[in-house]
Amino acid sequence: MENASPVDVAWMRRAIELAARGIGSTHPNPVVGCVITSREGQPVGEGFHAVAGGPHAEVVALRMAGDQARGGTAYVTLEPCNHTGRTGPCADALIEAGIARVLYAVPDPNQQAAGGAEKLRSKNLAVEQGVLQQEAEEVNQVWLHSVRAGRPFVTWKFATTLDGRSAAPDRSSRWITGELARADVHRKRAECDAIAVGTQTVLDDDPELTVRDQLDRPAQRQPLRVVVGDREIPPTARVRNDRAETLLLPTHDPAEVLRQLDDRQIRHLWLEGGPTLAAAFLRARLVDQIVAYVAPAVLGSGFSAIGDLGAESIDHLRRFHLADVTRLGDDVRLTLTPLDRRTF
Repeated sequence: MENASPVDVAWMRRAIELAARGIGSTHPNPVVGCVITSREGQPVGEGFHAVAGGPHAEVVALRMAGDQARGGTAYVTLEPCNHTGRTGPCADALIEAGIARVLYAVPDPNQQAAGGAEKLRSKNLAVEQGVLQQEAEEVNQVWLHSVRAGRPFVTWKFATTLDGRSAAPDRSSRWITGELARADVHRKRAECDAIAVGTQTVLDDDPELTVRDQLDRPAQRQPLRVVVGDREIPPTARVRNDRAETLLLPTHDPAEVLRQLDDRQIRHLWLEGGPTLAAAFLRARLVDQIVAYVAPAVLGSGFSAIGDLGAESIDHLRRFHLADVTRLGDDVRLTLTPLDRRTF
């Protein structure tokens, strides 16, 4: 929407800020934010989708606004749904509340829920799409990618020394990074729906693959633990404990892994495996984001963070866009995205 007013942009930006509060807690639904202004243009309600099965952002904002919503405007980050699931259609709620104008940022790609804009227009509401669409897509990138691509969004996470080593020659890898970086990993894990490692990582490190706080207490919501590979996992392995559900996938095909996870409505896969699993996903061009924790240390020998990608010359170098750099104590977190989908 090229001709959006500064007021429209401001309220949509607030709706995007609200949407971000739902990241990690709405699985398998999108994150959505909503702001309601009165007929006179004053803010009277706001809300976000906080948990799957709970009220949607529009409903939360309308409840806050009450009768002041009549004749007002709704700013929503995602097209209001036209679907009855665990909750009713948001398009109907906006109509019943007497909203006169609806601005939404992103069209809903989910065919089961789409059609809300058309219904609103059929009831003579003024409907406009595209305000801050790029920003709204970024905050909801995981869900949008999953629905559009028909597979989970994949984040490959690894920790490395300055010389690119993720494990010593004896395969030990604890701890390359410091406490702040490790705590950040748990915060990032909490935003995902599943954590995957290969059988080698389970045999070498015996990770629990749960989300825990700094006192080692498990979070209430735990991602699905996924172990990829066909080697036997000992019954005493920590991934077999009762702190979270575990899925064993006896395959080496990344596409099959994502197919099975998509069947379970997994939207975001956090890939924590070793070099073999990482290389398999990169060779298959199935990595959508990289989160690298780099420690100010060197090993000089040991295992690389990634296995063989088949590069034979510098012409085969794979480059990425550096989206974010964050310092965590003496460590650095790098977030990277593809420069070109064909080369990722």
